[in-house]
Formats: sequence, structure tokens, C-alpha cells
Amino acid sequence: MRRRLGRLIAPLAIAGLACVHATAGEPKSLALMDFELIDEMRSFSTEQARREVDRRLVLITTELVKELEGRGMYRVLDRAPAAQLIERLKASHELRACNGCEIDIGKALGAERIALCWVQKVSDLILNINVEVRSVATGETLYVKSVDIRGNTDETWLRGVRRLVENIQERNHHLR
Repeated sequence: MRRRLGRLIAPLAIAGLACVHATAGEPKSLALMDFELIDEMRSFSTEQARREVDRRLVLITTELVKELEGRGMYRVLDRAPAAQLIERLKASHELRACNGCEIDIGKALGAERIALCWVQKVSDLILNINVEVRSVATGETLYVKSVDIRGNTDETWLRGVRRLVENIQERNHHLR
């Protein structure tokens, strides 16, 4: 009887441990905000140059989602349920400078983390790409990462986002 019970319990215990491990390994949910732009000279740029930068902001936001999910670092949430809230908040100020309003967005989406993202354009050749990730529960900044890029092309912006994600992955083993 003991032997039979042991043969039944052992597989159940292993299965239970596997379930606990799988649950512990699930990536945290992340509300990822679109990249914003800091560019003191934007008003002096041509309309075509402004459109190119706006397109690149969308391009790297998409790439950041792809990289974070592809590496299993986060489960990026759809922002559609909080679209009106996001637009209302963005109408009055930049999200990265809204004094904590991004936490309300994270709560509205049921996210564990929220990421604020921005590109600072120093010149046509020097830019930096930034991300700040905060805990929705506490409002605490978990990390801020930045990479500098040289060149204002799709390729340099994409390479910069990939390097940014590598920096996050290398230095933040507490993502889960």
C-alpha cells in the first residue's frame, strides 16, 4: 500500500512543482506607453522631417513591444481599454512629466508595471532613447535605461531599441 501510494504521490508532486515553476516564471504585465519626443528644434524642422521622426517613434514603439515579448521579459497589454484616459492625460501634458498620472493608466489596464518611453533628439546625428519602468502598485521607479545613438535613420533607431532591451535584460534579473 505504501509503495503504491508513493508511486501515485511522486508524479503528483512533480506535476505540482512544475505548475508552481510555470506560474513563477510568467512575465509581469506591462502597460507600455508610446515613445514621446523631446526636440527643442522641432518647430524649425521641415514638415517632412517631422513626419519621419513621428513615423520612427511608432516604429520603435512596435519594436520595443516585439523585443520585450519575444524575450519573455514582459506581457505587454493592449492599451485600447484606457485609450480615452491616455488621450485626456496626453492633451494636458507629456506622460513622462505628469507627476504620477501614468499610474492611473496602469491601474485602468490592470498592469503590474508601466513603461514611459521617450527619445531626446539632441541633433540630427545625436539622439538618446529612454525607458522608465515603474511599479503600478507602489509607484516606485524600478529602473531607467537609456542608450545613445548616432545617426537619424530607421536602422539606428531600431538598433538603439534592441540595445536598450539588452541593457534591461542584462542588468535587471528581477523582472519576474
